[in-house]
Amino acid sequence: MSSPEPTPSAGLNRLPELDFRLDGLDADEKTNDAFFDQIGVSDDMLVPLAEHHSADGVRSFYVLYDTTATYDHPGVPHYIALYLQRDQEKRTFRFEHAPLPLPAMAQSWLIHRGCPPDSIGLAPELRTAPADEATRALERRLMGDGDHHALGWSYTQDDPEDWVTLAALRALDEHASSPFRVVIEEVAIKAGTHTLREGGFETAEEALTWCHDRLRGTERPLPPVRPKPSRSRPAAVPKTAASHPPGRSR
Repeated sequence: MSSPEPTPSAGLNRLPELDFRLDGLDADEKTNDAFFDQIGVSDDMLVPLAEHHSADGVRSFYVLYDTTATYDHPGVPHYIALYLQRDQEKRTFRFEHAPLPLPAMAQSWLIHRGCPPDSIGLAPELRTAPADEATRALERRLMGDGDHHALGWSYTQDDPEDWVTLAALRALDEHASSPFRVVIEEVAIKAGTHTLREGGFETAEEALTWCHDRLRGTERPLPPVRPKPSRSRPAAVPKTAASHPPGRSR
């Protein structure tokens, strides 16, 4: 299996083979057709960046890089999160999947379907490396807190001179600071690294405007996410002892 050059997994001479472990299993016609149309038709062009299989062989989790996305409609996500469930007694299977713009989002999607977080790490030799600690920290947070936000829009531009992915998110907590956020990943192909940053916005329109400006190269600095307001109550003022008029005590 080979991937078009350049990609986040560029420079590899041999990529791992993808095995869905479905030999001898079948499904109803609707599931079979859906799996073929959405996954199987291009399985030789999917690169497994991470995978985990339960000890009993019933469940499998995959983070896949879709090398065909570069030939699809402009902006489509390049990653697929795939969750397979097998019924060994009935010899059947079912699946869920989601195209997502960032691998950390694919990991989060799988974790919230039961994949152990420590078992779905990305193979470092298959993609670019985080450029700094800020990138690593944000990736960890996206993996763990992915269910705190809903993905509203994304765009991946795989231009070797400006490889960038933008994702606009909406906070599910109506009281969250910066209710709309933009996550941006910029890939330095020659250096083999990527950076990930996050900005906060008050409205969806502001977030999307910033994204479109970034694609045109006219963006302003990414506004910071506002800190979450403290919900701690102010310390209670100690009550003063009641004063009594001077006099004889009883």
